[in-house]
Amino acid sequence: MTLRLSSTPRGARLARRLAAQQLTAWGWPYDSDANRTAQQVVAELAANAVTHGRVPGRDFELRLLLLAEDTLRIEVSDTRGDRGLRIVRDTDTGTEAEGGRGLIVVTVLATTWGVTEREVGKTVWAELRLPGGSGPRS
Repeated sequence: MTLRLSSTPRGARLARRLAAQQLTAWGWPYDSDANRTAQQVVAELAANAVTHGRVPGRDFELRLLLLAEDTLRIEVSDTRGDRGLRIVRDTDTGTEAEGGRGLIVVTVLATTWGVTEREVGKTVWAELRLPGGSGPRS
């Protein structure tokens, strides 16, 4: 599944909802742990794309890929390539900071994640195991 969404908070919310629907269609029900985990990762990556990767007038892209052995690859691409990613730790911002922990959440939930530079912008990706589903088999 590949979608282009507006680089707005509404686009980020829509990414999460559409990911949940797609996982349900693939056999991981909306209320399953696998679906909720994928929703959380999509939400964090999409929020980063619209907050830090936004270029006015440009969309971001969400891609969901089912890989072998019930692994979901989530890719969120934005058009801003001049800002690198950084993980904010509590010592960087103080424990009272409201944001800056999205990539820590992704690190905890994903089996692996990374960044791929593109000709225009970057793609942040994460892979999750999706146990217990009745999703399509390769």
